[in-house]
Amino acid sequence: MSDTGTEAMEPRAEAAKLDESDELRGKRAEFSGYGLDEVVYLDGNSLGALHRAVPGRLAEVVEHEWGRLRIRSWDESGWWTAPERVGDRVGRLVGAAPGQVVVGDSTSVNVFKAVVAAVRIARGGGLSDTGAGPESGGGGPARDEILVDAATFPTDGYIAESAARMTGCAVRPLPAAGIPAAVGARTAAVLVNHVDYRTGRLHDLPGTTAAARAAGAPVVWDLCHSVGALPVELDAHGVDLAVGCTYKFLGGGPGSPAFLYVRRGLQPRFDSPLPGWNSHADPFAMASGYAPAEGAVRGRVGTPDILSMLALDAALDVWDGVSVESVRAKSLALTDFFLRCVAAYVPAGRAESITPAAHAERGSQVALRCPDAGDVMAELIRRGVVGDYRRPDVLRFGFAPLYTRFADAERAARVLAEVLTEARGGGAAD
Repeated sequence: MSDTGTEAMEPRAEAAKLDESDELRGKRAEFSGYGLDEVVYLDGNSLGALHRAVPGRLAEVVEHEWGRLRIRSWDESGWWTAPERVGDRVGRLVGAAPGQVVVGDSTSVNVFKAVVAAVRIARGGGLSDTGAGPESGGGGPARDEILVDAATFPTDGYIAESAARMTGCAVRPLPAAGIPAAVGARTAAVLVNHVDYRTGRLHDLPGTTAAARAAGAPVVWDLCHSVGALPVELDAHGVDLAVGCTYKFLGGGPGSPAFLYVRRGLQPRFDSPLPGWNSHADPFAMASGYAPAEGAVRGRVGTPDILSMLALDAALDVWDGVSVESVRAKSLALTDFFLRCVAAYVPAGRAESITPAAHAERGSQVALRCPDAGDVMAELIRRGVVGDYRRPDVLRFGFAPLYTRFADAERAARVLAEVLTEARGGGAAD
């Protein structure tokens, strides 16, 4: 998305021009009716806005599929296969061919499954799809380290520590940029956030994946802050394992189920630490011994959470006919424009961006550091600009390109300037 010809325009006029030329502008109407026009909502990187299709679909599921068909809906309404069917819809958005993504459980549970399975894969034959590649040769050091992005979301770190205790490994925290140089013969698994949840920094998925694979170690990518915001291309970059949530940019709703990606070639050797009846090769045999199903199904554990799964399924309808590349182009244009507005409106020295300026290093949020950030965000919300706050001093603004307008970005920067100017005792901003 280009802003050619807008450089010298006043920000409000520039916003209007950019909104008029936005190829995704029609998508916002699919989120209307729930107060989206009453506030500037820039917290879609925490909880996405409600899509209009979801309430009606949920009512149908509750009243007809559950209320009338009852147990028959496992077959007649397709409940049983929903984790794979919805998984394939998510897979399109992360560059995964069908049959490699399963939806279910939380991100935390899926991180645990993926990290433990990654260690077992690395120790049991490496990344060769046959399990008998050069990585499996004896005589080398034991694979006993799990490398973790040192700035990871806390749960990922907690889960990595637990996985390490289970597998006899040690966790080694490192800056994400330093992981490619650190992987080696002792690396059992790598866990990295694709986008840093605090700063919005986009980490190098292709380079990190290639370096880890060369060392025979699987990487588990946490895609929570990138799925639905930018192209990921898991298959194209040879990613082995990935997880992510669906309640942010995908708009699945609070607590909507997460997803797990397992590269097709590794699926026969994906050894889940949580073998449940839903991932059994013959679940209704009720056998006392566990035999894993073929394919991505072995990433399942227990009974699928149908209500939230089908709410997500309805929310994904908004993505029909939308290219992730168009979403990425608008995301970058929105964040660029917001940063320009902040520079134009906010008093010098009152807020500092800690989000990378380079497009190749930026997700779909802008994080600003400022004193009294908690009080500032509370006042912004009171005035109708909803972002969020991360202690001790970070304001986060998430830009969901399917419904966020350039006018929203301009208004948010203008209100932020008013709040910061008044807090300094300087009166109203221009």
